[in-house]
Amino acid sequence: MDFYALLVQLINGWASASSLFLSAAGLTLIFGVTRIINFAHGSFFMLGMYGSYSLIKFLQPYLLSEFGLPYGLSYWIAVLATGPIVGVLGLFTELIVLRRIYKAPELVQLLATFALVLIINDATLFVFGAEDLLGPRAGGLSSSLDLFDRPVPTYDLFLIVLGPLVLGAMWWTIKRTRIGLYIRAASTDRETLQALGVNSKSLFTAVFSFGCAMAGWSGALELARTPANLGADLSVVTDCFVVVVIAGMGSIPGAYVCALLIGLVKALCITLGAQTFLGLTVEFSKLTLVTEFILMAIILIFRPSGLFSTNAYEPETSGNKSAHTSPALTNTLTRTLTRSLTLHPNPQSYTSTPKQSSDRALTLIGVLAFVSLCTLPVYTQVNSYVLVLGIEIMIATLFAASLHFLISTGGLISFGHAAYFGIGAYASALLVKTFHLSLEQCLCVAPFIGALMGVALGWLCTRLSGIYLGMLTLALAQLFWAICFQWDGFTGGSNGITGIWPSGFWSERENFYELTLVLVTLCLLTLRYIVNSPFGLTLRASRDSAKRAVSLGVNVKGAQQIAFALSAAFASLAGTLFAFSKGNISPDVLSLSRSVDALVMVLLGGVNSSLGPLIGAVSYTALQDFMTRETEYWRACLGALILGLLFLLPSGLASLQNVLRRLIRS
Repeated sequence: MDFYALLVQLINGWASASSLFLSAAGLTLIFGVTRIINFAHGSFFMLGMYGSYSLIKFLQPYLLSEFGLPYGLSYWIAVLATGPIVGVLGLFTELIVLRRIYKAPELVQLLATFALVLIINDATLFVFGAEDLLGPRAGGLSSSLDLFDRPVPTYDLFLIVLGPLVLGAMWWTIKRTRIGLYIRAASTDRETLQALGVNSKSLFTAVFSFGCAMAGWSGALELARTPANLGADLSVVTDCFVVVVIAGMGSIPGAYVCALLIGLVKALCITLGAQTFLGLTVEFSKLTLVTEFILMAIILIFRPSGLFSTNAYEPETSGNKSAHTSPALTNTLTRTLTRSLTLHPNPQSYTSTPKQSSDRALTLIGVLAFVSLCTLPVYTQVNSYVLVLGIEIMIATLFAASLHFLISTGGLISFGHAAYFGIGAYASALLVKTFHLSLEQCLCVAPFIGALMGVALGWLCTRLSGIYLGMLTLALAQLFWAICFQWDGFTGGSNGITGIWPSGFWSERENFYELTLVLVTLCLLTLRYIVNSPFGLTLRASRDSAKRAVSLGVNVKGAQQIAFALSAAFASLAGTLFAFSKGNISPDVLSLSRSVDALVMVLLGGVNSSLGPLIGAVSYTALQDFMTRETEYWRACLGALILGLLFLLPSGLASLQNVLRRLIRS
């Protein structure tokens, strides 16, 4: 390894870290004050890139012809103007959308900001098109310096100096000014903020706008190094979340240190390249795709609250508290746990109630729906698209139900649930290609493999709670994605694995449809039984009050790990059915977007309803399929519908019947 080459790479990594810090600092500030999990933060970074590109193209000839300003000065005027413009967009976003959900559960906030991602991405597509836009060189900093006999861009050196300057300015503002006092009060003690007579709504709006402006400036500065592209939003927001979580929620100096750590480690991996140890060749350069996730997983396992955490953001380590806590269950914890010790409660202790009558009606409706779906192939043509869409909806329902069980019953947030879906899909594909197993054998083996992975990953993840738990699941899912994406000889790499069609009787679309219907129905009934079983009651008790459950002798961590294993098994079964229904798979089955799809389906249907996964999967998949065929901008339409439903039905589509009942009574 060339030492001087390493130094040059470290300089490049330091420059990238400074750019990342600007975005991460804005996200840290927003979360610290508003407690909003702003998934749309990367969208404002992307708007900064495109906005800066447009301003530069407009201002350069205009300022040159009207005022005679040189290229370099007009470039920096455009970059400086980008931040306030993006900040104004953030202001309107906060006033119109986010102000309505400040008191909503974290997952509802995540869904609302994800809807904003869809809307902003398609709006950018409409205005700028799908092609990447290569920005001009930075004015006055387009040259390079010779360091160690190697050229180093002067723009990278500028970013290296800029990072500490921004850090110092933010630290001084927060520690030495009145607005900084208000920010500290909002992040640590809301009651103190009210005692100071501060208008919290105005403070939230100002902080959110400034955080978005920081993201806009970061995007504008990055334009000189990276072309503006429509995928920048998700990639940047993921990196920002990683930095914020590693540093510890609310620590701006920690965000800089962690961004620098990630940048330097990536530079080191690039410099190392391929290294051979004991006859085994390791491609370190390929680790740059998941360097930040590896660091996050390691740090969170040993330091659950982050490296520079403050008390205000310390996660619960004794258990996980759901955002949808049931007060009735919490107040009757002892009775619930006592009942969980009895496998067959006394049936005489129960009497007929309206709820039981409602359950009977739902059971009857479910039976009629199942019979109707079974007869669907009779009324459709051979290989009809209706059957294809039906299979896709049923697989999505099972996938969403597995996540719903984890969130609703266990109170365990997962941002990387696609890991288990992908494990089932890849396990089935490899079993078919390597051992020539049949569909029936894969349906038995793949969920078992998924359950084993659920046990292993659950053991790691249940050490954390809240946003830290969710980010650790995301990190582990990204590790699996990187393995499948880069291991060409085993998983097919980015091309995936093809030729995984079912054979024999199940090769007919109608027969595979019936098999999927039966399996998904049995899985949903099994999940419902588990939720209402003694184990399900114990798991919910652990969710609502982990400390009280521990004091009564409940193994909370053990119950949560079993929940991870069960959820992973059902998600892996969904992945197996997906692989055989499509005939091929790619690393997309493990991607962040698929995990987000599962979250959207669960939240859209309703976390607190047992029918939530079914309603959410049907509505989301059908809407996505319809809009994809009708318009190029289907993401924006889908995002607008999600926002509308959140405002009208914050508890999900499953609560529509209750709303209609109230309207009828009134």
